Amino acid sequence: MKPSYLWILTLLALLAWLPPAAQADISVEGGLTYEKTSRPGEQYQGVIMLKNQAEAPREIKIYQTDYRFDCEGKTTYGEPGTTPRSNARWMTFSPGRVIIPPKEKASITYTIAVPADESLRGTYWSMLMVEVIPEKSPEASGPEKTRQPSLGIIQVMRYAVQIITHVGDTGSREVKFLQTKVSRENGARILQVDVENTGERLVRPQVWTELFGGDGASLGRFPGEQYRLYPGTSRRFSIDITSIPAGTYKTLVVADCGADDLFGITYTLKLEH
Repeated sequence: MKPSYLWILTLLALLAWLPPAAQADISVEGGLTYEKTSRPGEQYQGVIMLKNQAEAPREIKIYQTDYRFDCEGKTTYGEPGTTPRSNARWMTFSPGRVIIPPKEKASITYTIAVPADESLRGTYWSMLMVEVIPEKSPEASGPEKTRQPSLGIIQVMRYAVQIITHVGDTGSREVKFLQTKVSRENGARILQVDVENTGERLVRPQVWTELFGGDGASLGRFPGEQYRLYPGTSRRFSIDITSIPAGTYKTLVVADCGADDLFGITYTLKLEH
């Protein structure tokens, strides 16, 4: 048999094993972020509701990870409790695995016990991963596990639920501008601004820019994006400035974190044709 025919047959065999799209019928109700303010020594509970909208049972496993990201697009789901501001070791949850009947719901209950440590300040966080176990997976319960091993591709559907604990109103709110640059994306001129949270508390900066001509007149304020920034993480914010003609401008970039937490930087921006 020629190698090309062998490759085609192998590909068809793999495609035949792809699980149905019904795995996406599991949903997490109430969003993927659970946020609570507590104090050292206190304990609180939360509930995550799952719904199976499929016509067949779905098996789910739940496990913990840490969570970090940076402005270069790198996201890390580390071992729970290994990052400096992880609250994973404060958390217990149940169940770790559940089979949800068709059209039914199931709940995951978690408990956060904040250590009685008065030195705790700011925001601590981690993830609960909610993962659908495909019927053909070796992890699946039931008679499918007795089947002979075969070559195949198994797609996995998972949700990452962020569990966030704020220690009172403590913790500094600080951001740092790492770099700015102009890029072209699908014909648009985009100002990219990399921002890092150098403080101790979660912030949600709304980033915008205002450009000024040589006469000092403003050419307008241009809104950018708003993202959640945990302490020690960074993101790249994009601002569309396509309407600004080529030239040299004084530029103000602002990260508005709400209330009195406003951070800015000024520099000279040269735009080319």
